[in-house]
Amino acid sequence: MKNSIYSLFTVVFSVIFVISPSYAGNTLISTLNDQAEVSVTVYNSNLGLVKDLRKLNLPVGTGELRFSDVASGIMPVTVRAKSLNLPTDFNVIEQNFEYDLINSKKLLDKYIGKKIKIITWNEFQDRKTVTEAELLSNNDGPIYKINDEIYLGYPGYKVVPDLPENFVAKPTLMWLYNNKTASIHNIEVSYLTSGISWKADYVLTLNKDDTSADLAGWVTVDNRSGAMYKDATLKLVAGEVNRVNDNDRDMVAFAGYSKMKAASMPAPQFEEKEFFEYHIYDLQRKTTIKNNQTKQVSLLEAMDVGTKKEYLTYGQRYYRGYHNDDTQKQPVNVYVSLKNNKESNLGMPLPAGTVRLYKKDSAGSLQFVGEDSIKHTPKDEDVRLRVGEAFDIVCERKLVDYKEISSRQHEYEWEVTIRNRKENTDINVGIIEPVYGTWEIISKSHPFKKHDAFTLRFDVVVTKETKLRYRVRVGL
Repeated sequence: MKNSIYSLFTVVFSVIFVISPSYAGNTLISTLNDQAEVSVTVYNSNLGLVKDLRKLNLPVGTGELRFSDVASGIMPVTVRAKSLNLPTDFNVIEQNFEYDLINSKKLLDKYIGKKIKIITWNEFQDRKTVTEAELLSNNDGPIYKINDEIYLGYPGYKVVPDLPENFVAKPTLMWLYNNKTASIHNIEVSYLTSGISWKADYVLTLNKDDTSADLAGWVTVDNRSGAMYKDATLKLVAGEVNRVNDNDRDMVAFAGYSKMKAASMPAPQFEEKEFFEYHIYDLQRKTTIKNNQTKQVSLLEAMDVGTKKEYLTYGQRYYRGYHNDDTQKQPVNVYVSLKNNKESNLGMPLPAGTVRLYKKDSAGSLQFVGEDSIKHTPKDEDVRLRVGEAFDIVCERKLVDYKEISSRQHEYEWEVTIRNRKENTDINVGIIEPVYGTWEIISKSHPFKKHDAFTLRFDVVVTKETKLRYRVRVGL
């Protein structure tokens, strides 16, 4: 038993004891014990709207109310307090936000030049010793004056007599209020807070032929706002909300739900609706969001979504006649696209997020093949994902001829070679070629489409090797 006592009181770290009242004068303190409801709306810009409803019995007349357990990231200018059931009987006269949070250094700083007590425990003599010391400084560790001697630090438990005024253990709103009734108020306090965000993550699992895929989505809520929201109503808003001096924007988003053909699929957890120029997603159950917690909620499952795989290689606008001594290699990119419509078993707003693609190997084991981000995608729009670069497809380009017709007119002849090293597989490769100035195609080995004013697209079928050759006249 003595060993346990010795271990408990062995002086390893300096600990501060404070005698702190939970009720000061005529000030009333409201905590989470008074909370009846809480709702949190999270935006995709590191922003949350909190509505905290508490039942409070306030004295009639003017008084002070300390509303604790609010987010440390609270924006005080956005706070609004009102009585839902008796709105004309309660009004706030003055509001303060107390955020000078207690810690050991700040507390000792308040007692510089004053006397405190230091308690040490002698484990060999089983005896407690109380020493009175004057705290001289606390800049780089405490400095004490004890019995006319100066101590640079001193072991033991530091004890201060009281918690200084305006020192709080947690972020607290303080109001001077006027109350006209003895009835219980349903006080709703709403405010904006930083430190809470959400994002969407999608998993796209391709079939053997890359012609369809299963799509699943998760929403991730990251709460670092400094408060816990117990049994909260959770709403998520997808869209770009304009904010003043907002330099900390997290491009995070959230996916909706799908009414799929598979009867065994679970019911969607979120209900999606249009909201102003955004989309709002309402979780159809209560959830607790702890502080410093990352919470993931399943939100989307779609089966047999039609997909299309394509190979694309892009030329560069800086190619000119003086590059004709080199053969330029360029990567062939792999893209997977899908249509966000009902015919593809989708057809709901897909907010911005990261899509990770997987596919089973020859042994049936699921493997990661690439990822890409998407922007907010309304229904009936396309989703296009860059997966990576093709390993077995080689693309080389060479400037085979250059002619200067005049100081303002030139002709270029390009040869683009595509080699297919896949076994027994024909492929189609889209070759995207930039042009500039006033241009005209003089000759070509394959047909092309004009993608825009300065971009051409050639689609070539490659069995083993295919050469695209075209000549363009350019006027500067």
